[in-house]
Amino acid sequence: MELKEHSRIIKNGSSSGCFVSADPNKCSGCGICELVCALEKENLFEPSLSRIKVVRLLGIVNFTSACVFCESAPCVEACPRKALLQSSEKKIKVDENKCNGCGWCIRACPYGAIRLHPQKTYVLVCDLCEGDPKCVEWCPEGALELRSMDEVKKILKQTLISKLLG
Repeated sequence: MELKEHSRIIKNGSSSGCFVSADPNKCSGCGICELVCALEKENLFEPSLSRIKVVRLLGIVNFTSACVFCESAPCVEACPRKALLQSSEKKIKVDENKCNGCGWCIRACPYGAIRLHPQKTYVLVCDLCEGDPKCVEWCPEGALELRSMDEVKKILKQTLISKLLG
């Protein structure tokens, strides 16, 4: 089985080491990814319910924030109620019955990728839509892809240098 995500092919549904990231050279900051995510996960067009967030940096550059599936996830370690579990594929699962919204995982995440549900007492974390990320599928600019951390760092570095010196 192969899933094609724009230019990235994921064999056997595995996206090991990759997470959803926007190419800042393509991202317009439109927020459609947030709306699609909220619709997929919560059945509402409400960006505050999204597991991905668009970061608009002073009108210079746009990029996204979503779970990067850390090797040894600090959010899981920080949870006093053991409400976050990390799978063998490094995906984070939230046990909504155990989570009380204390926010320790939010503070522990070095990427700002965990958010508190605005109406309920649990957190929101990207799970790649079980291998078929809808935000990637629906991005009108084709800016979203599954990328490794090395790829993201390289793209951000090149973009910031060109924008600042350009």
